[in-house]
Amino acid sequence: MLKKIFISSLVLGVSLLNAQNISKSQCSKLGDDFIFAGGECINYKKYSGEQKDKLNIVVHGTWDEGTNILGRYAPFAENLSFETDVPTIAVALPGYSKSSLNNLKSIGSKTQTNLVYKKEYLSFLSSLISAFKDKYNAKTITYIGHSAGCSIGATILGDYPKLINNLLCAGGKYDIHKTTKEKDLISAIDVVDNIDKNSKIALVYGTKDTISKPENTIEFYKIAKEKGLNVKLVEVKDAVHLDLDMSEPSVNAIIELDEK
Repeated sequence: MLKKIFISSLVLGVSLLNAQNISKSQCSKLGDDFIFAGGECINYKKYSGEQKDKLNIVVHGTWDEGTNILGRYAPFAENLSFETDVPTIAVALPGYSKSSLNNLKSIGSKTQTNLVYKKEYLSFLSSLISAFKDKYNAKTITYIGHSAGCSIGATILGDYPKLINNLLCAGGKYDIHKTTKEKDLISAIDVVDNIDKNSKIALVYGTKDTISKPENTIEFYKIAKEKGLNVKLVEVKDAVHLDLDMSEPSVNAIIELDEK
């Protein structure tokens, strides 16, 4: 089993499409690695698996805008498709790899903070998940998110019930209101009561993570458990924030989520 994937050099300043306003028709001409959803042309990589009615979607966290995120996450997605036998997609969010910035800023923007906790971003990502679900005729979606990707996935689980069936959330934040007084933000704690009790959830934390401290995940786990959700807590000993989703305990939890 692949314990950890690390691409030593992330390419910054790759040839981004975000300099243009990419229309749906233009996006469709770019090939199989692009999909138009939520007003954005999104670059992604898909790897095959035998369980055609299922789909894993891997969503990254915050990096500097322009990072070639697929250079890092495509190998991880390929490994997951092998480990789970489920078709797996690695997504480059707006402003990363060759994904557009038609309407949204990147989550690594220097001018706009807390974007993944805003309704407009939730709406975009839910549209993207729906587009993948329709395109690949998937009945069961397992969402695999790290850091900001984890935070928004946990919120979507409650804000858009039944869109996501299973959630692997590594190194996220579940209550944005503890760290900012900014208004009109939404996080998992605000919609936890709406989460479908049939959803399977794995919450992953690293014992040496200083960005998303262990208590953030442990506290939300206790709340979710008290509300009767099907949730599992996964500890990764001595793990820091980086690559937490790629750790062996995380991969094992994903395999378990994908089991029938």
